[in-house]
Amino acid sequence: MDALSELGDFLRSRRGALRPEDVGIATAPARRRVAGLRREELALLAGVSITHYTRLEQGRAAGVSDSVLDAIARTLRLTDDERAHLKDLARPATGRRTGGSRAEHATPSARQLLAAMTDVPALILDRRGDVLAWNPLGHALLAAHLPREIPDTPADRPNLVRMLFLDERYRNLYADREEEAHLAVASLRLVAGRHPDDRALAELIGRLSIHSDEFAALWARHPVRTCTSGGKSLHHPAVGALHLSFENLCLPGPAGQRLITYTAEPGTPSDAALRLLASTTTSRRPASAGPRPEPA
Repeated sequence: MDALSELGDFLRSRRGALRPEDVGIATAPARRRVAGLRREELALLAGVSITHYTRLEQGRAAGVSDSVLDAIARTLRLTDDERAHLKDLARPATGRRTGGSRAEHATPSARQLLAAMTDVPALILDRRGDVLAWNPLGHALLAAHLPREIPDTPADRPNLVRMLFLDERYRNLYADREEEAHLAVASLRLVAGRHPDDRALAELIGRLSIHSDEFAALWARHPVRTCTSGGKSLHHPAVGALHLSFENLCLPGPAGQRLITYTAEPGTPSDAALRLLASTTTSRRPASAGPRPEPA
């Protein structure tokens, strides 16, 4: 991905979303061709030259200072996630292109931790959302229609973002699919800004943009947000409604792997449903593989 081109798209999207009246500019609506701020208005409010700001929207960010980026971020009312994303795009990481040769794997100690979490659905993801490993209850909760051993084959690994847009059975788990889709794209935007040279990530984004109009529309809006904890409401085909809390924990190491866990409040119907689901799982691998619903 071209981080500098993304920088211009991001700034234009946020400038277009900020109305003049939001920042105290009185205007005659009939005389404006766009709803958002003009470049010169934003530059004036941020205290930077219009030439300097225009260069940023054109992707020419060489030598831009923290003070300029911070002033623009304040004027655009960026969140902390958006501010970090702005700096990632303005100063893209350089290095060798990644994601083409070596497949990632969960460490033995992380796998041991998953195996010990018998009553908690858990899985390990890489930064792109590929499932590197899951415990039996994590598999039963999120993807019982897929073979349990599928993460062990890198070429066939499920990807939670891809499944959310291209696997109807996975999509149907979520009570609020639109919110889940928005969060998935917003999180992927952050990762893409931090790793512009990740070829596998660029291929994932390209594939989703081609095969899912919903993803393409969300991606064009340039949402940016990270989510480390929260709640999810699911409609599970085996045990019904579930209201779960999740934690998204970064694992040690430079690869960006994450441990995700799901829990229910003790004594609630969701807790009982999760226990029922756990009673149906077994550590034994299935004898046969099921169909893979995603397009080739």
